[in-house]
Amino acid sequence: MHRKTIDVWVGLFVLLGVVALLFLALKAGNMSSISFSKTYAITGKFDNIGGLKPQAPVKSAGVVVGRVGAINFDDKSYQANVRLDINPAYKFPKDSSLKILTSGLLGEQYVGIEAGGDTNNLADGDRINRTQSATVLEDLINQFIYSKAAEGKDGDK
Repeated sequence: MHRKTIDVWVGLFVLLGVVALLFLALKAGNMSSISFSKTYAITGKFDNIGGLKPQAPVKSAGVVVGRVGAINFDDKSYQANVRLDINPAYKFPKDSSLKILTSGLLGEQYVGIEAGGDTNNLADGDRINRTQSATVLEDLINQFIYSKAAEGKDGDK
């Protein structure tokens, strides 16, 4: 009787460990946010998407309004083509703009939508032309170093 009770507790402990590992794997792969609800797709082209991944959140005013559906490379314009799957409960004007932003200390990237002032709303398949690419920290550091080096050269004359 005592042995059977210990076996049940060990079985429950192992089951709890498997569930915890599954949860961590889904969180690490950003798979826990998969939704099968109806959405409408809009697209935008970016010069640089940084570390943006499919299933990354799409936020407006801090509220998650959709997810990144797909990221493809356009070999004609040499830009990244990003498809956003937006919840139909949220409507945005046609002149809205997209930005790739960073949140948190770990640098998770997401797409931000800034609403415009147009009276017509975006529909399924529309494209947003006003986009701002991700900020690459290495580029900023390089610009700072080159500007400081140029100041030093001018100061020597």
